[in-house]
Amino acid sequence: MSSNPHPPPSRDQIEARLLALLDGSQSRDEVDRWAAQWVTDPDGGGVEDADVWWALTQLYGIDLRHAKDGPYLHDDEQIRHWLHAFRARRSWAS
Repeated sequence: MSSNPHPPPSRDQIEARLLALLDGSQSRDEVDRWAAQWVTDPDGGGVEDADVWWALTQLYGIDLRHAKDGPYLHDDEQIRHWLHAFRARRSWAS
């Protein structure tokens, strides 16, 4: 049983977070903390969808940098790649 009081995110919620990162409507810190609540849960936060889990593990740590004031480990191009990969995974699952 998960200790997370929130239900697992939907595929639509995952896509919305990826888009929010790209359009700047959510910060990397916000998205990292959002994903962390499931990824750091000892029981996986109740996430059963493998594609949602994959995306959460990409988003967790999205705020990490190469150095204290350096560039992010994952730039916007990488996030766009994840979005395209996630959308492809969604279409395969349909």
